[in-house]
Amino acid sequence: MSLRKWKEIQEMSWEMGKIMDRNKVWKEVRSWLVAIGFLLFLRGFIIQTFHVPSGSMEHTILIGDFLIINRLKYGVKLPFTDRYLIKTARPKRGDIIVFRYPIQKRGIMTTNFVKRCVAIEGDTVYIKHKQLYINGKQEEADFVLFIDQKEYPPLDLDKDTFQKLWERRKLTRYPYVRDNFGPIVVPKDYVLALGDNRDNSDDSRFWGPVPVDYISGTPMFVYWSWRPNISLSNLWRKIRWERIGKIFSCPPEL
Repeated sequence: MSLRKWKEIQEMSWEMGKIMDRNKVWKEVRSWLVAIGFLLFLRGFIIQTFHVPSGSMEHTILIGDFLIINRLKYGVKLPFTDRYLIKTARPKRGDIIVFRYPIQKRGIMTTNFVKRCVAIEGDTVYIKHKQLYINGKQEEADFVLFIDQKEYPPLDLDKDTFQKLWERRKLTRYPYVRDNFGPIVVPKDYVLALGDNRDNSDDSRFWGPVPVDYISGTPMFVYWSWRPNISLSNLWRKIRWERIGKIFSCPPEL
């Protein structure tokens, strides 16, 4: 075989090697694109994750819990928006809901809250001496927690003025509505959301009703949980092993 022919064969081998390398790279990139696309589909339509930073839902949900959220609970939403493509259900009293903070505009760093829906549109709600009443019926729930013996006195407002201020989200600076609130009527297409830890919850008493379209779903289970007050050096104690896998069942309607 001549030297020229040998060089031609070598050049052909190099070209074939380059093509094969490009194919391998493209296959690898394609597999990553498919995986990322699948994750985005899951995140946009089916599930999302939520880290609990506060104790407003204690003892139902704890600080340091990491939750999987069912985004299909009430229908199918257009990803990263507040718009429902299909609505299949409405929030019920007693549902634990995850929603966008109503006062904040939607953006990249949107803040989500987790609270309990205690009243739906048309319900008349008031709180007297810390006790919640819905349509004249006193709430009886074993998940409610009170940690402060202090009671704030009620605001000296008539019913209509209180309703307007509440709907316009003008009570955020008034701690008095924590223990004595309303009466108000929940507007159409809104719900009233409270934390189970009633004395330590920033909720609808202060910043008003939650638009139903802002609700992204309900917690399904705890996929991870740890104690924020314990150092990583003591990892075994930091992790709440007993909470991992905890499932949130639907309670009877309040």
